[in-house]
Amino acid sequence: MIELTKLILAHLIGDFFLQSTYGIHQKRSKKWRSPYLYWHSLTHFILILLLFWDLSVWPAALFIAFTHWVIDGVKLSFSDRNSNPRWFFADQIAHLLVIGITWMFYFEQDLIFITNPWFWAAATGLLFVTHPSAYIVQVVLSRWDGVIEENPEQSLFMAGKTIGWMERIVIYIAILAGHMGVIGFMIAAKSIFRFGDLTRAKDRKLTEYILIGTLLSFLLAIAAGVVVTMIPAV
Repeated sequence: MIELTKLILAHLIGDFFLQSTYGIHQKRSKKWRSPYLYWHSLTHFILILLLFWDLSVWPAALFIAFTHWVIDGVKLSFSDRNSNPRWFFADQIAHLLVIGITWMFYFEQDLIFITNPWFWAAATGLLFVTHPSAYIVQVVLSRWDGVIEENPEQSLFMAGKTIGWMERIVIYIAILAGHMGVIGFMIAAKSIFRFGDLTRAKDRKLTEYILIGTLLSFLLAIAAGVVVTMIPAV
């Protein structure tokens, strides 16, 4: 996978190390008319040639550079000057998809992993521990929503759901990697951060509410990870 690694490395260097703050602001203000947009795409072309040190890969480098220009231009056209995080992630996903497609077709990679049942099970499990699991936790806890007094101004917007997604993904990946000890670390870390809520006697209901949500969240991630590990990899 040395070719794929080099393509991703070129993308990381070009997008995160060789972009100046001035250039980013110029792209956001001038959009398609920004000279920096064209220079940024050319930089990716040059980086790929340098990392491969082989001029014969110029068609792949040119394709990635051109699509990079198109993707960035489209993002700039629909996003404002303050950069929406959603557009950032959509932009990065699009770039990585192009890199993956280029790697598969230009370098004629074997796509045997697509027919591997473990790959599809792992992908399904990863999706399950995100939004579906969050919805399950929300449904289970909804019966106590009227009992628990919450002040939205005391919490960041969507912070609880985001934390839940992250903790379940970490647990899920840890189980697939065979590092079950990470689960204990996650429980300990969650307990430390929630220590103030869990030790106030007047908030016993809140304590129980938090514990139920946390344990259910962990249980869903563990169950998904265990199920996937039971599927043999081809």
